[in-house]
Amino acid sequence: MRIAQVTPLYEAVPPRLYGGTERVVAHLTDALVGLGHDVTLFASAEARTLARLAPVRDQAIRLDPAPLKSDLAAHLFQLSEVRRRAAEFDVIHFHTDMVHFPMFEDMAERTLTTLHGRLDLKDLPPVYRRWPQFPLVSISDDQRRPLAHANWAATVHHGMSPDLYRFSPNGQGYLAFLGRISPEKRPDRAIAIARAMGIPLKIAAKVDRADEVYFRTEIKPLLGAGGVEFIGEINDQQKTQFLGEAQALLFPIDWPEPFGLAMIEAMACGTPVLAFRCGSVVEIVEDGLTGAIVDSMEEAIAALPRVIALDRIKVRQRFERRFSATRMAKDYIDVYRSLLASSQSAAGGATILRLPTAGGATNGSGRQLA
Repeated sequence: MRIAQVTPLYEAVPPRLYGGTERVVAHLTDALVGLGHDVTLFASAEARTLARLAPVRDQAIRLDPAPLKSDLAAHLFQLSEVRRRAAEFDVIHFHTDMVHFPMFEDMAERTLTTLHGRLDLKDLPPVYRRWPQFPLVSISDDQRRPLAHANWAATVHHGMSPDLYRFSPNGQGYLAFLGRISPEKRPDRAIAIARAMGIPLKIAAKVDRADEVYFRTEIKPLLGAGGVEFIGEINDQQKTQFLGEAQALLFPIDWPEPFGLAMIEAMACGTPVLAFRCGSVVEIVEDGLTGAIVDSMEEAIAALPRVIALDRIKVRQRFERRFSATRMAKDYIDVYRSLLASSQSAAGGATILRLPTAGGATNGSGRQLA
């Protein structure tokens, strides 16, 4: 199958430091190539990929030192290149939200769009009503709830290469917080849990410009004392040690998390996850097997000893079974095939996809498709 993968240009593929969507695209693209497909990746020039690279910008936007730059212009140029070469592909898989809709509405049946972000934003519903012909993939069933009317084709949970992170049989006496410093990620909860249990906490996190005041006023005063260490952003190589040597990952979110890549990164190292019941958490964490799901600080503190005592070998095994990049790629291949079959059987006009067969994908109810 000839497949185009179209990634956002904010981070490299894979990201050099923090980054979710582009990291998933990297794993997916390489796994599709490994399964024998002809894949072209439209990304910035520093991408590391097994696919054919179609460079559309000299480097990713966020770490580009240029003082003046336009993310809109960069993505418009990228989409024009995809449009120019569209006839070369059986399927064009977008990871760029909805920005491509006006440019590709005459070939929507040959596209697939994975939505990676939160969908409870005011301006989104009219867009998905205006362009209902584009088949969509959610990264968790919970992510769909604000846009239940949209043209959902499947849910495909993220996956990663099992070789990226090493399994660690034992933690080394600290808890980990990984991701981004922001109010919805609740690093303050992580600090309070660790201090209540008397266990050191290491925080490896990015601070966006929009969250600098929150970090400076709410989180920075909590650092340093009481065994709390702020490390900053780390790369994939550093994550192996950071996550693998942690006794548990704290994921105390307070927002509708669409997926939460940090949870499966920890599981890949054998590290169990203590997470609050928000967004995708109940679909990712298996309570009592790969971690615990809690509803309050009191529950979190009470559950932590049980989480630390979980069998790390089983945590890694569940990661390999549920969240490998190959499993993700196979799920997407089934969606691609369903999309092509629907397109070929249509007498004319746009085809609205419903419930394609996918090995590990779901139909939005949490049930696997047959």
